[in-house]
Amino acid sequence: MSNDQVELKHVEEEQLPVARHKLKGWKHFLGLYAGEHVAATEFVFGATFVALGATMTDILLGLLIGNILAVLSWTLITTPIAVETRLSLYTYLQKIAGDSMTRLYNWANVIIFTVISAAMITVSATAVRFALNIPAQLNWYPTNPWFVLVVLAVGIIVVLVAMYGFNAVSRFSGICAPWLFVMFISGPLVLMPELANAVIGQTVVSSWGDFMHIGSVSVWTGLDANGEPGIGLIEVIGFSWAANTITHFGLIDMALLRYAKKKSYGLCTSAGMLFGHYIAWISAGIMGAGTAVLVKKSITELDPGDVAFHALGLSGLVIVIVAGWTTANANLYRAGLAAQAIFSNQSRNKTTFLVGIVTVIIACFPFVFTKLLPLLTYAGLLVVPVGAIVFTEHFLFPKLGLTRYWATHKQLKHSSPAVMSWGLGLAFGFTLNAMDVMSFYYLFLPTWIFTIVVYTQLAKRHGAAESYPEEEAKLAAYDEKVDAFHAEQAANEAPAEDDLRGFTKALTAMAWLSLGVTVILAVNTMFFSSDINEYHANRSVFFNFGFACTVIYFASAYWAMHRKKQFVSA
Repeated sequence: MSNDQVELKHVEEEQLPVARHKLKGWKHFLGLYAGEHVAATEFVFGATFVALGATMTDILLGLLIGNILAVLSWTLITTPIAVETRLSLYTYLQKIAGDSMTRLYNWANVIIFTVISAAMITVSATAVRFALNIPAQLNWYPTNPWFVLVVLAVGIIVVLVAMYGFNAVSRFSGICAPWLFVMFISGPLVLMPELANAVIGQTVVSSWGDFMHIGSVSVWTGLDANGEPGIGLIEVIGFSWAANTITHFGLIDMALLRYAKKKSYGLCTSAGMLFGHYIAWISAGIMGAGTAVLVKKSITELDPGDVAFHALGLSGLVIVIVAGWTTANANLYRAGLAAQAIFSNQSRNKTTFLVGIVTVIIACFPFVFTKLLPLLTYAGLLVVPVGAIVFTEHFLFPKLGLTRYWATHKQLKHSSPAVMSWGLGLAFGFTLNAMDVMSFYYLFLPTWIFTIVVYTQLAKRHGAAESYPEEEAKLAAYDEKVDAFHAEQAANEAPAEDDLRGFTKALTAMAWLSLGVTVILAVNTMFFSSDINEYHANRSVFFNFGFACTVIYFASAYWAMHRKKQFVSA
């Protein structure tokens, strides 16, 4: 091994571009985004559209357009930068903005991911709350001490797992996606006859016209919770597009997409958007409205635990607990990493624990999930200027004759243009919001453009317009050393072999069979319930056998995953 390779061996892997032999195929990203973007909070978002008074046409069309725009944002903005650099946003930002900007950005990430984690813990707690017959928490503050104890119990588990068992949870999250898909499809099928009976006096939905009529009358009525005209098509589009600005315009998902073999794999985000944020939100709206009919309450009086249980029985409580738990762990892990980057003399376990304590305290206040989408939108506005700075440096500087990585070439620890651009971008965006000149769902767009213009001008004055031939030659030489180092790593690593053993295949087949049976039971409830009595009987069968299928699925899928990991490692 050469001296250069010995030197690189001691560099943190996160600081190096992803090695070619570690790149992932398109199936990996389909599963990744399907699992990450189908969470228990879909029940919250689905009910939010109902409460905000969208019409059914606006939902079907607006969510489709908004989520396609989100997929294109990942594909045209995030993925090209990630694939061309093979770096995470944090590492790239260090190269173009220096230590001070990176430290500020890490603080922003601590705040954002702490709030998201708290919302997930609160959502999981609603399922336990329902099981223990604790009243729903509808105010911004907790009104029942037992609910607080439930949140503390759930939160402690999340914090401990994020500290010590994140890899296991990540693997477990991967097997949740197919089951979540089935559950979000089954829920509307199970509850639609109840809605149909309430609207058209029969349990059978015999045409698309019946479906549209039922949805328009009982779910997306066009009137908000106060009986006033609700949001329209433009707001629905912006709502769904802005929900993930943190990860696409804000470029957080460079950390994931740097592993993509091709730029076109950004389209794999459609597995999360067109299912998780289109079908699942629509399904959650139907389930929320159906539950409201069943329990004779307004949808605004229901929380995810109510909706999931009445739609899916005990399997619904499993959805809320597992999906909220796994999503909270991932985001708390991110928050802990960001905090560890700030307090570099502390271990990640310690910083995750300290951030976790704050997270659990915040989770005791139900507003964090009832106002989750506005919170995500504002969080996106907070990081979008940073995404604009990186986009400008990567895409626009070469086209404008400016030098990429000029701050690194000048050995700057503090980039005034970057910090000033971020601050001015935030001031611009939040001023627009205060003036109420446009829907806040779209504030990220003018903020992004404004920051691009400001950063280009400031960087040009501070050194980006200069040439750095010697520094660029050194950087090219360093990249060649990294490629050689990765080539040696690849030669020394034995390729993993898939497990082809029969028992593992049988376990996998059993898992998929249980999902198929669940769908058949849901279809039977929807299409073969000729009257309300037969519907109740079919619904009971779905609840009982559907939960048995849930147990079988997770037991067999987890066992199969464990065996594959064991044999590949052997």
